[in-house]
Amino acid sequence: MQNQILSHAQIQHKIKRIAYQIYEANVEEPEIILAGIEGGGLLFAKKIRTVLQKITEAEITLCKVSMDKKNPVASGVTTSMPEEEYANKSVVLVDDVLNSGTTLIYGVHHFLRVPLKQLKTAVLVNRNHKKYPVKADYKGISLSTSLQEHIKVEFKAKNDSVSLA
Repeated sequence: MQNQILSHAQIQHKIKRIAYQIYEANVEEPEIILAGIEGGGLLFAKKIRTVLQKITEAEITLCKVSMDKKNPVASGVTTSMPEEEYANKSVVLVDDVLNSGTTLIYGVHHFLRVPLKQLKTAVLVNRNHKKYPVKADYKGISLSTSLQEHIKVEFKAKNDSVSLA
């Protein structure tokens, strides 16, 4: 059985709020890099980019971050942009759900190999079961769930949803 946590309209509101928070933190920046973790994170980053493009003149660059989420050490982390293209810029690492923190911490580690102006993290759902000391700077909703529960995020045309299973 699934319980809906966020409706499509609520998700759109959270995307807009996160986009404005990112804009406010980067109001002087000529370019903002949205680094979406492949899968739900990349889809979420695309939705944030759409809102940011409406509210700022800054260039919003989308970067895909790829890794094996179950074993990021073995797979390594790769990005669709070479390091020199995001060096000394403002980067926001985006994922759909912050669960154990594994994906975000390895993503953060990858970006810290070059000097950055700033590095922030954004998630739609923040769960409180972290193994690593990583936090979401921008979050849609925080949930205290049991380890047995599963958060399901679906990004579908005009029917986005977050549910608890």
